[in-house]
Amino acid sequence: MVDWNLAVATATRMAGQGPDVSRAEADEVVAELREGAARSTPLVREYTGLTAEAGTAPVLVVDRGGWIQANADAFSQVMGPVVEKLQQRKGAPSGLTELVGSRVTGLEAGALLGFLAGKVLGQFDPFHTPGDGSSDIGRLLLVAPNIVQAEREIGADPTDFRLWVCLHEETHRVQFTAVPWMRDHLQSQIDLLVDGVEVDPGKLAAMLGDAVKRAGDLVTGRGEASLIDLFATPAQREVIDRVTGVMSLLEGHADVVMDGVGPTVIPSVKEIRAKFNRRRKGAGSLDRLLRRLLGLDAKMAQYRDGAHFVRTVVRDVGMDGFNKVWVEPDHLPSKEEIAEPLAWVRRVHG
Repeated sequence: MVDWNLAVATATRMAGQGPDVSRAEADEVVAELREGAARSTPLVREYTGLTAEAGTAPVLVVDRGGWIQANADAFSQVMGPVVEKLQQRKGAPSGLTELVGSRVTGLEAGALLGFLAGKVLGQFDPFHTPGDGSSDIGRLLLVAPNIVQAEREIGADPTDFRLWVCLHEETHRVQFTAVPWMRDHLQSQIDLLVDGVEVDPGKLAAMLGDAVKRAGDLVTGRGEASLIDLFATPAQREVIDRVTGVMSLLEGHADVVMDGVGPTVIPSVKEIRAKFNRRRKGAGSLDRLLRRLLGLDAKMAQYRDGAHFVRTVVRDVGMDGFNKVWVEPDHLPSKEEIAEPLAWVRRVHG
């Protein structure tokens, strides 16, 4: 269904190598990022009160090609059940149909990965399994060329900026290792999305017609949905809303931690935050359009709304009271509660 080798090759060519650095500079960046990830562990634990053992997930400092390959592998795994469902519905395609179709979708997937590969600074992949029988939970990816490019663009102190990024990503590692049910909960939501994929041609045509009508608003900025939302069924949109609530919590929590820990170890943290927020808005009109289509604008809103939720709850009930959010899945905030933090406080704390 997707030629993932072609997708990786396309994305790698599209993304490029990133900023020019010497071999010595590259070695210095890699070493500093590894050190920053290790240094972040006790800082996050002390600030959040969440206990996660060090070294339970490997830290990989990668280039853009490494990030592309890691995400192509992850997408391939997620799409496996969808491919099987489509094949059961339509039967095995002919050799030529399969070849042409997989190359077209491979190019499309490659274009998506290529665009994102130049944007992502770091990523915690909670679903990665090492396959060697170890108990590791996920893996932490730090995209070195993008971090260097971002720090140069905003004129940040490199040492401060690299530790700041590590604090954010290490918080994600702590969230999934200190809260062991979180990965299974998110996996169950992904499974629901996959199960809800529509393969009936008539229903697909109706969804496509509705999506085309709404796409114009999306392109012109009058709509708030992404391409994913346009093609989701009502049941899937309910799941997407639940996932949005969780992701807003996780991203906002990480932003609060990186800024909360920052002043004690990162002298220029306020300056970095102000400059980085401006950078998050995107550059040219094409960049802003692609961000809107791919849902990256919604991703930025997750950071902002989630951080507001965390700060409001911590002010009202303290960090220990906020940490009730990690007790069980029912304590996770809904999308509506992210916007109304005190509604979550009333529900969970009575």
